[in-house]
Amino acid sequence: MKGIKCVFLLAVIVMIGGLNVQAQTKPPALPDAAASDPKALGWMQGFPPPPDKTSRFDNGSFYRFPALRWSFSHMRELNPTRNIWRGEGPVTVLPRAERPLDDLAFTDMNGKSMTWAQTLARNYTDGILVLHQGKVIYEKYFGALEPRLPHSAFSVTKSVVGTLAAIQVAEGKLDPAALVTKYLPEMKGTAYEDATVRQVMDMTVGVQYSEDYTNPKAEVFDYARAGGMLPYGPNYQGPRTFYDFLVKLKKEGRHGEAFAYKTVNSEILAWMVKRVSGKSLADFFSEAVWSKLGAENDAYFQVDSVGTESGGGGLNTCLRDLARFGEMIRLNGYYNGRQIIPTAVIEDIRKGADKAHFAKAGYSTLPGWSYHHMWWISHNEHGAFMARGIHGQNIYIDPKAEMVIVRYASNPMAGNAANDPVTLPAYMAVAKFLMR
Repeated sequence: MKGIKCVFLLAVIVMIGGLNVQAQTKPPALPDAAASDPKALGWMQGFPPPPDKTSRFDNGSFYRFPALRWSFSHMRELNPTRNIWRGEGPVTVLPRAERPLDDLAFTDMNGKSMTWAQTLARNYTDGILVLHQGKVIYEKYFGALEPRLPHSAFSVTKSVVGTLAAIQVAEGKLDPAALVTKYLPEMKGTAYEDATVRQVMDMTVGVQYSEDYTNPKAEVFDYARAGGMLPYGPNYQGPRTFYDFLVKLKKEGRHGEAFAYKTVNSEILAWMVKRVSGKSLADFFSEAVWSKLGAENDAYFQVDSVGTESGGGGLNTCLRDLARFGEMIRLNGYYNGRQIIPTAVIEDIRKGADKAHFAKAGYSTLPGWSYHHMWWISHNEHGAFMARGIHGQNIYIDPKAEMVIVRYASNPMAGNAANDPVTLPAYMAVAKFLMR
């Protein structure tokens, strides 16, 4: 991707919520975090807001920088959504034990010295929270985000879907060795006809689907329009739901030989999760996990024209609740006084998958990593693993340091390659600081 020459292409990248761009050129000259602060700039303020400070779906303006810095914290006001109920129980208290991190110094992947506070502005952080041994040691908000506002998690959604599928596997309801068509007979004659559930979960499916945003004919545009994440346009004749799009996918290459990050795999997995559970993704997630966390707020999924949740990038949560979810994962599925997810599920996620398969994808900032159950596994000295979304969304879990970091952001550069060189060393620096 060549910077942001075309705001339309950037808009689509934001919208999909799944690309981890590796081949990026030097970032274009853009306003920094302070200069693009949506509150300072007056985005969506006033009754009505001025036309040049109004974010709209129908013309794609809410996906353009700097407007997206407001939009990411207000997606429900712009797109149809489905609620994820928090349940009836009391809110789980997050105890606090603040630690000074702002001046913590480290060296990034490019050999540059930085401080923790500098990384927050560098990556256009909207909100960040650090847990150590279950206690909040650091929490800050910027831009349009507030503790009570849900923020788009983008492809962190995939890890949630992968976890739900892994629960079904542990319960014997979903067979990872079975063909996709056992659960989705609609996929006969498609790329997924001879793919296994495991290949979908680990994204080693050979499917003709391009996320090349410089190519206007790439399938990603059809996926986006079908899911209601991009306006149709007056002459659009293509699919208008996720389901209509997925059943047209064709095979390309062989299954099970290489990791290939493609958002449609998450949508297929979400479809199987719903088919097996007999529930919507929102209801199943609420019943299985969200309602048991003691969350402060409901979460929600963005949906297509027939109410189908986006399993590839539609989750929106408040930051503290995302931290509760991450802490539950760190504690091997135990949280709020109960075993929410079977321990075996988390242990399996942490094992990761074939690093040789992952290496074929060419992620220069993630050497030695793997991808399993739609989680990113570092295999580093701390056994850290992540849920990752474009524009800087993270759940970072470091079992050795007993640390969880959750971050919401609105980095104008979509791909994680734009912030990994700073983010990953910063997270490790915090982990080592906490282990002193």
